[in-house]
Amino acid sequence: DFAHSSQHLRLRLETLVRLRWLAIAGQSAGVLFVEFVLGFPTPLVGTGIIILVAGVLNVALGLAYPQGHRLDGRSSALILAFDIVQLSALLYLTGGLENPFAYLFLAPVMISATVLSPRLTIALGLLAMACATVLATWHRPLPWSPGQALTLPGAYVTGVWVSILLGIGFIGVYAWRVANEARLLAGALAATELVLTREQHLSMVDGLAAAAAHQLGSPLGTIAVVARELEKQTGPDHPFHEDIALLRTEAGRCREILAKIASLGGEKTGPHGVLTLDHLLEELVEPHRHFGVTIDVQLVGQGAIPTCARNPGVIYGIGNLVENAVDFASARVMVTATWTTERVEVRVVDDGPGFRADVLGRLGDPYVTSRSRDRDEKRGEGGGLGLGLFIARTLLERSGATVTWGNRPDTHGASVLLVWPRAQFEAR
Repeated sequence: DFAHSSQHLRLRLETLVRLRWLAIAGQSAGVLFVEFVLGFPTPLVGTGIIILVAGVLNVALGLAYPQGHRLDGRSSALILAFDIVQLSALLYLTGGLENPFAYLFLAPVMISATVLSPRLTIALGLLAMACATVLATWHRPLPWSPGQALTLPGAYVTGVWVSILLGIGFIGVYAWRVANEARLLAGALAATELVLTREQHLSMVDGLAAAAAHQLGSPLGTIAVVARELEKQTGPDHPFHEDIALLRTEAGRCREILAKIASLGGEKTGPHGVLTLDHLLEELVEPHRHFGVTIDVQLVGQGAIPTCARNPGVIYGIGNLVENAVDFASARVMVTATWTTERVEVRVVDDGPGFRADVLGRLGDPYVTSRSRDRDEKRGEGGGLGLGLFIARTLLERSGATVTWGNRPDTHGASVLLVWPRAQFEAR
């Protein structure tokens, strides 16, 4: 959804109107400056009408739509197309491409490249190129001193025409690439925050469950006591004796379940407590053991095994790496944890084809996907958006880890190494 929405942004009408008022003010000032300061005769009536038409359209847009209205892509493109045609009309009356302000053809195309789709941007670019081509040959003389005519060499005008065409193409592509990367990054960061919010909500639900377990303990205890007394009074021959016994047994089971839920809030047990590294890794790999891939967990270290608080970022990050390893593994995934008094390392390797050369340098960037289609089909899922590794890397680096991607040098397969300073890994 983030990738899709980032390609279809709506331009705020207020922003476009303000930019167009700025352009109208600049056009008016330019015409008046040439006429009254430089003293060059300028077709004031013709240029004034063209500028007035742009002003009337701006006022009409402001009155027709409420403040804050966002235009769809086609409407925005039509307004920018009008700006190109209006600028072409002004340039026709004031020298065509001989006018030094001919480079303003780049402005509408650049605005389109930052917010509109490539198809609309290409259409506006072709319109600007067509107008520039016409103005290279057909135009009124450039305003100059009375009685004199300024005739620029044809080669110079051709050079201006070529530079405008190249500028439209280069600036359009460059602006689109930069804006597109910014949109993708913003969407990916939003997805990261969404994952964190989801983990926080899960933690809140766990806390509420523990509180509910504590509150329900007393009523269930009362039910159990009453059921036990009724069972004694009715005797084994009573018609309700078995039902009362069943009621007492089920009440006892409920108390056991609630006791387990309440224990989740303890400091040394459950997902809210402190986990040892081996328990953490076993918890993360267990959901992926039923996909036909063997997952081995090995732990080797010096001194006591590291412990850590239940960090949602670490859990999601390592879990995502294990999931990707299972996606691409042929038969086996190895999760190895080593530690010293100074650092903690976790390495996830598989025996698959490894990272492709064209992907390896961009791993961890948003929307660079390494999802296995075969496993998606097994699970009945569609293809991913390429956010998994980006989110995993972001969350792991927030936890203090250094993430290194690579391929196994001795055999086939991918390898991901996570390294934490031990004090940061064990920080509560």
